[in-house]
Amino acid sequence: MKVVTGVVGNDIHVVANRLIDLSLRARGFDVFNLGVNTYLEEFFDAAVETGADVILISSLNGEAEGWGREVRAIKSRYKTLDDIIMMIGGNLVVGSGNAEDIEPRYKNYGFDIVCHQIDLNTGLDMLEEFIKERNNP
Repeated sequence: MKVVTGVVGNDIHVVANRLIDLSLRARGFDVFNLGVNTYLEEFFDAAVETGADVILISSLNGEAEGWGREVRAIKSRYKTLDDIIMMIGGNLVVGSGNAEDIEPRYKNYGFDIVCHQIDLNTGLDMLEEFIKERNNP
């Protein structure tokens, strides 16, 4: 399964991005890592170019919400990506917030899996479970 990943917007958390890359590869995913400071359109362009099944966006500085609001609108321009799994994880707001408020907001933005301040392995477990459920309805 192919995954496009990277850190969205004005976020330069290189170490976390590398850990995500390594953890995905260890689980058998084919990873296309866009690195840090990535615009949303770059994720979608890369998904088209690689035939990716998943876009996994991370944010550690909390600015993801400003960028995430545009996901549904941008995705609608990419007709070949109707079935792509959209995942976001990390620290998803500036300041404090709880997952009960944040998760529905991000799902409304167009994400299938939302991992606000959830450890990496738990988040990747959630991704694998989502894939399993999608493939075996």
